[in-house]
This record gives sequence, C-alpha cells and structure tokens, in this order.
Amino acid sequence: MFSRYNKLFLRRFFSICLLAMGFPVVLSALHIIGGDMTYVCNGNGSYTITMKVYRDGDSGGAPYDNPGYVAVYNGFGNFVSQHTMTPTNISTIQPDDNPCVEFNNPPNVQTATYTITLNLPLSNQSYYISYQRCCRNETINNIMTPGDVGATYTVEITPIAQQFCNNSPVFNDFPPIVICAGEFINFDHSASDVEGDSLVYSFCSPLIGGGIDGGPDNPNGDPNGPTGVQPIPPTGPPYNSVTFVSPTYTPFTPMAGNPTILIDPQTGVIDGVPEILGQFVVGVCVKEYRDGVLIGEIRRDFQFNVITCNPFVDADIQADVLIGEDEYLINLCGDDSNLFINESLSDINSPTTYYWDFDLQNGSHATSTDTNFQVTFPGIGSYEGILIVNPQHPCTDTAYIHVNVHPAITADFEFSYDTCDAAPVDFTNLTVADAGEFTSTWDFGDGETSNEFSPDYEYLIPGDFEVSLFVRDTNLCEDEIIKPLSYFPAPNSLIIDASAFEGCAPQYVFFDNLSYPIDSTYFIDWEFGDSTFSNEISPTHLYEEPGTYQVSLNVVSPIGCEVEVPFNSSVIIRPTPTAGFSVNPESLTNFSPTAQFTDESIDADAVQWNFGDGSPFIYDRNPEHTFGTGTFEVVQVVRHESGCLDTAVYILNSELLVTYHLPNAFTPNGDGKNEGFKGTGYFEGITNFRMTIWNRWGELIFETSDPNEAWNGRKNNEGDLLQSGVYVVVVEYLEPSGNKVKLNGFATLLR
Repeated sequence: MFSRYNKLFLRRFFSICLLAMGFPVVLSALHIIGGDMTYVCNGNGSYTITMKVYRDGDSGGAPYDNPGYVAVYNGFGNFVSQHTMTPTNISTIQPDDNPCVEFNNPPNVQTATYTITLNLPLSNQSYYISYQRCCRNETINNIMTPGDVGATYTVEITPIAQQFCNNSPVFNDFPPIVICAGEFINFDHSASDVEGDSLVYSFCSPLIGGGIDGGPDNPNGDPNGPTGVQPIPPTGPPYNSVTFVSPTYTPFTPMAGNPTILIDPQTGVIDGVPEILGQFVVGVCVKEYRDGVLIGEIRRDFQFNVITCNPFVDADIQADVLIGEDEYLINLCGDDSNLFINESLSDINSPTTYYWDFDLQNGSHATSTDTNFQVTFPGIGSYEGILIVNPQHPCTDTAYIHVNVHPAITADFEFSYDTCDAAPVDFTNLTVADAGEFTSTWDFGDGETSNEFSPDYEYLIPGDFEVSLFVRDTNLCEDEIIKPLSYFPAPNSLIIDASAFEGCAPQYVFFDNLSYPIDSTYFIDWEFGDSTFSNEISPTHLYEEPGTYQVSLNVVSPIGCEVEVPFNSSVIIRPTPTAGFSVNPESLTNFSPTAQFTDESIDADAVQWNFGDGSPFIYDRNPEHTFGTGTFEVVQVVRHESGCLDTAVYILNSELLVTYHLPNAFTPNGDGKNEGFKGTGYFEGITNFRMTIWNRWGELIFETSDPNEAWNGRKNNEGDLLQSGVYVVVVEYLEPSGNKVKLNGFATLLR
C-alpha cells in the first residue's frame, strides 16, 4: 500500500508546470525527442532491424518519415545498400492513471516503430545500419545549437556478432519525459539480452545526423543531401557527436544535480537529484560482452524535461540528512529521546491523518497518530521508523526514518596567560567524548583557527575575544563551547619604522608603529622633540625648522600594562635653500626669442637650469637663453651646502608671429622688375591660406592657396595680359595661434 513506486511516479509525472528559465510548456518546440536501433539474427545472414523513434507531437514539426530511409555500410564508409521503412504502431505515450496526479497541458509524446529484414552476408568487417533526421528541440539546455542538428540512430553488427548470429540487447523501458527538480530520480534504464551476455552501461554522447538544408531556416538547400533535413541515403560512419555546453555539461555528466545524475554501469539505474530546470539530451550506451570479449553495442538518446512539481502528498520530517527518496537520518548524541517534527504536505480534499511507527528492538514498537511524536529509545543503537501520511487513502506517502543514538560528547577547555605579557595563550582541551576519538576546531575570535588538540596561540591584536571550541567524534556527534578572553598586554618592545630619520626642512615624517599588540584603546604618547605631541598609533609629523630632535614613545594598555623598554630616537632636519628667479622678457616671439634669467634664490651654493627645450643643463647664476617657438617649462634647481634642494618652475611661452603685407601695384611688362603681385612678410606656420583677385565686374580672375605664388596679370595666370586698372584683392588665412585673418586690398596693374 505504501510503496516507494507511488512516490516516484508522483515526482515524475505530476502537473506539467511552466519552466522557470523562459521555457514554454515542457514539450513545446521542435521535433525529435529520442530513439534507438536494435537487431535480431534470424540465421543465414538474415537480420531484422527494429528502430524506435520518439517525437514531440505538439511541436508543429514534420510528421514521422513515411517512408524512412536507412542505409547499410560495410566498414567505415563502404556503401552497400539503401532501404525504406514504414512507421507502424504510431501512438501517444500516456502516463499511468493515478488519482493523485492532476495534469496541466499533459505531455504529447509520440512513438513509432520501424522494422526491416536485411540479408547481410558474413563479413570480416562490421555492418552499420543507420537512419538520420533533423531536428532536435531548439530549447535544449545542454548542447550547442540544438535546433540546427538532428540525430543519427545506428546499430553496428560486428564480425564476431555475425559469427555467433548474435541478437543485440533491447532496452526494457523508455525513460520518463518529465522529471521534477529537487526530487530524487531512480529510473531503471536496463536492457535485456536473450543470450544472457554481460551488459555494461554508461552515459555517452548522442550522434548528429542531418541538418537544416531544405528546411524553413534554409529553404534553398538540398533537403536530401548530407546536411539536409532527411539525408537520402543516410551518411556513413564515423558519426560526429553533439557538442555539449562545457564545462557545465559533458557526455558523461549531461545534467546538473546534487547528487549528480549518474548511471550505474552494472544495473543501468539512473539516479540523482536534478536541480536546474530545462531540457537535457542524454545518451546511454550498452556494451555487450561474451566471455569477456566485446561483441557489440547499442545506444539510445532521449530528452529529460526538468520542471517544478507540486505533489499532492509529501511525507517529510525535520531531519539532519536526506539520504534518499523520502529517507531521513537523525543522529542523537547523548540523548535517547527526540521530538520528531512533522513537515509533511497534503492537498487532498479530506482531513490529513498520520501514522508513526518506530521499532525499539526490544520486542516493542512506539506508535502514534499525532502530528508530531516524542519517542524515547532504549539506549545506544540504530533504530528504524516510518511516518505515513494519509494511511488507507489512495493518495498517500511514506517517510522512512533512520535514527542513530550515540554516546554524548561535551566540549570544554580552559586557558592561561600573563595578562601584561604579550606571549602566547595556552589553551587546554577538556572535552569529554564517550565514543573515544574526536576532532577539534578552535576559533580564536580574531579570524584565525586551529585543528590542534590543545594549541598555544599568540594574538597579534588586543581585544575581547569570543574563543570557541567545536568538537566532532567518529559518530559525527558534535558540540561547541564559547568562552570570553580579554587580551590587553603591553608590547614586549616598541618597533617603529619611520619614513625618514633624516631630511630637509620642511620635512613630513611618518612614524609607522609596528609594535603589537596595540589598538585605539591603548594610551599612546608621542613626543616629537619640538614641543609637539600626538596620541595617534602611527602619526605623521611636520618638522618645519632645521635641527636635531629627540623622539620618544610610551605605550600603556587599558589594564595598566606599560612597555618596559621605551622608544627613543633622533630625527635630523637639515636647512633647505629657497629657489626663485625672474625672466626678462616674460614672454617671447620668433622675432624676439632670447630671455635673460636672474637668480633670486636664497641660501643656495649651486644653481642648475633646465630650459625644457632639450638643450644641456646650465649652471650659471644668471644665464641667457634663446628659444624656438612653443611652450617651455623652465626649471631652476638650487642646492644648499647641507645637500638639500629646492626647485622653482616657470612656464615660458614663445609665440610664432606671422606678418603679411599686400603691395598696391605691380608692372608685369617684362623688364624683370615688380613682375608679379603677391604678399610679403613672414609666413611660417600659416594655414588655410587663400588669395582671390576680382575685376570691377565681380569676375574671379585669379585664386591661389600658396602665399608664395604671385599673380602675373593674366586670367588664372594664362593667356593675354589683362588691361591696366585696379583689381580687388581678398586674402584669408589662419595664424599659428588659430586666429582667422581676413585682408581686403587693391592691386593696380600698370603696363
């Protein structure tokens, strides 16, 4: 009545909920769900080939191929023959009727069977019988581009299988299309073999066959070519495998789970707990051995749809560990009594009832019909119990309870240390464990831990710490104790790392206090030797005047512990010169490029100049320097006889100036004097130049973008000389600074 099968069925086939990862209902999308191919040897080289194909009846994809084409290959790629098969027994797979299941949009999984008898003469090479068809569901999670690849269903008849007239194994059942996320799956995917050969099971990669050519996504392709939706003939071996979305999925771990979904190599049982919602392609291979020799292999690929399920009835208790489908483990340590908390769910339309039963191993049972149940066990040992939800009801569920009563373990420890001495604390483990050996985990409250039995631990920081000891014995019984520890000793010595013990005024000095243990609760007293003080742990101090300063530090802990060896050291601050200079003139041009520099530094015995133009350094006090055009960073570095330096910087601009002047007349008469009309001046750096000349009627008679090109008195500098007279001149250009200049003038042509 309370079979585990009821629970397993409920988990697999309860209401088809909408998938949480953007999926529509479970079996929507495209086409092929799975398939496999097997053979029977009839004798005298006659073989009956059986292929089963499963498809999504709601996908809107192509119906079952009628006819379906199979090809026979001898060895790798040697085509033998092509045949057609007609689908038979086309039907819809229905889940068993169960009053505890309510279906929303039930799955429409169709199956069809193809059979054909082939005559295959005895060969020293394998025969491969293959069928190919596109496509798989586009919404599959674990393989790449699933909507672009189809499937190859093939079976190999090896030479040794031909010699034995062997029959291939045949799968017993097709896996459930729908399984529930977070629920234990335990499906027997075994096969039967009439000769009783040894079968070994494994997950393997499904095979690719066909493609999208000729289909809706590529209607111009050949539908019957090697990459068509129905290759005719199907291509020969070897066959490519689907590409899994790595590293999350592989052929051997096609689904995520905790525990991972695995297949037992001896029994073919697939079990684990799927965690991720979605659609997953799975391949199963079965190798057939006779007397330890591999004689053949069959393979099947199929599709698991993982959904969220809401069972009508779910027996559940509050427990330490879930060890299987509705199996719970509770460990009692040092206590033979336990209140079992009922966390079951029931949505049936009648009052929920419960039945508890624990075997106490002394000829008696503890039973109850209460919601929760307090049970006292006879003593140390292992006990079994059950909780049945709704006994005697068609919709029921059972929880199987394993109880281990173990000896007690009690954690305890003590510690000792000198409160003013920054030395390790001695911890002594006082744990009592009736079961014998145990492990210890210490947490010292400062982020550090230890697995020693009784450690000595040195704190690097002071404080009030919560020290915990966690212990666990061989029965996994645990206990923990927490004790406070106040640790405020004085440092054994004061360790100071200063950024500088010698420098030039003004000098910032950072005193890095590396002494330990110290924190803000300690009294810190710095004396810097210049009548200033600080209470910071690691202060920064400015020495403004030259001199030798005695620095001292004293530290007292919050409980009055004082450092016995104080810190004393000297800081030497040397005098520093003051850099400074003047420039005349303060800005330059290409017509006036030389500047005079006058040293105005104080207390400097040496001066260095860097003019920022790549020229060598100058060591004169009052140098003169000629610059090109541009912006220059002039740097003066001065040195005191103490070796201290100071720097002054001046940004000097040297501007590139342009001059442009228009004449008022020219005489292009061939005497070699004043033959052309053009501007004069300094043009370097000029851009976007344009000069135009117009006659009195507004006609453009000359134009140039070259400031050095002259007008010779002819139209566009070609043809006959124009008549004497006055012509309008317009000149435009950009100066190096970017300023736009426009000049208007007159050119008088004289003959």
